[in-house]
Amino acid sequence: MNVVITDCDHGDVDRERALLTPRFDLTVADCRTEDDVLAVAAGADAVICQYAPVTDRVLAGLPRCRVVVRYGVGYDNIDTEAAAARGIWVANVPDYGVEEVAAHALTLSLTLLRGVDRLARRVRAGEWDYRAARPLRRISELTLGVIGYGRIGATYARMATGLGARVLVSDVRPLPAAGLTPGARAVALPDLLAAADLISVHVPAGAGGVLLGPAEIAAMRPGAYLVNTARGSLVDQDALLAALDDGRLAGAGLDVLAEEPPPLTGLVGHERVVVTPHSAWYSEEAFRMLKDDAAREVARVLDGGPPRHPVNDVRAAAGR
Repeated sequence: MNVVITDCDHGDVDRERALLTPRFDLTVADCRTEDDVLAVAAGADAVICQYAPVTDRVLAGLPRCRVVVRYGVGYDNIDTEAAAARGIWVANVPDYGVEEVAAHALTLSLTLLRGVDRLARRVRAGEWDYRAARPLRRISELTLGVIGYGRIGATYARMATGLGARVLVSDVRPLPAAGLTPGARAVALPDLLAAADLISVHVPAGAGGVLLGPAEIAAMRPGAYLVNTARGSLVDQDALLAALDDGRLAGAGLDVLAEEPPPLTGLVGHERVVVTPHSAWYSEEAFRMLKDDAAREVARVLDGGPPRHPVNDVRAAAGR
């Protein structure tokens, strides 16, 4: 059986190779388009992908494929329903970087709330004056909003309450009070937008499209900050830039953007924006877990079982 890694920016696939061969043949490619995937994976029994598109058209051209595994949490580059209709499992690796992303989001939050980036740039420019970051507020006097209360959002909320901040959470699912981090409170999204001094986004990209568009950004509390470590497509970048330019928002911390790598203009060049290169997921421990778990999901399915972390339901689709 043949396993195809369509694309991977990790530098090497030594860990995957060690886990999958010699039981399975392994092909490693650098696919960017649907045609690239079709050319290399037409005979694949399993596919591991990172950013390559695995669309309905692609899946139609993979007659032997039994599973598609995404390196990472999000899987918006894979047509999960089309895969289920063809009896193909889709799985992700949802827990490899939970602590890392939550910690990165909190780091961006504190960088903004404590004026760290502004102060550091002024010192490098030869200034030595705390007033460059005024006004700053005591963390325990602030309200932090968490949109999306999955693994990462819940971890961020726990970290934030540990700092003494008031924490509001909002999710598309009902959130019973008994299941929340102690000190956090569930509210509707409009209430969170209006009340939070800083909002951190922790929802997957999906069919819902833009989460924070012009109306939602306009509804944020004046002088608030926005942190996004989820997906760049969740935030309307033009609306965010306009709100920063006219002073309605005080700043933003972004690990993800609609275009990556981005042009060195707009949000990236803005003096009140802190940008990191889609690195929130990374630690050496998370890196190893990501690669190992992706390979193990493939092996589980090719050995006849279901994946540990499916994101579609092949059995339900077969019953329809």
